[in-house]
Amino acid sequence: MATNPPKGAGRVGAVKDRDQVFNPHNNRWTKRDSERKFMDQKADNDPFKGVRKIK
Repeated sequence: MATNPPKGAGRVGAVKDRDQVFNPHNNRWTKRDSERKFMDQKADNDPFKGVRKIK
């Protein structure tokens, strides 16, 4: 029977060279890369996990 590989530590700490900002107009969090270009926006109102918050 096949088994899954052992569980690793995964991501420890924050994602480097990225941050997230809160947009008060639509109540969503937006992720930016190291060049401050917008990458992604959350579909719900919760912040991204493991990404530094800039308010």
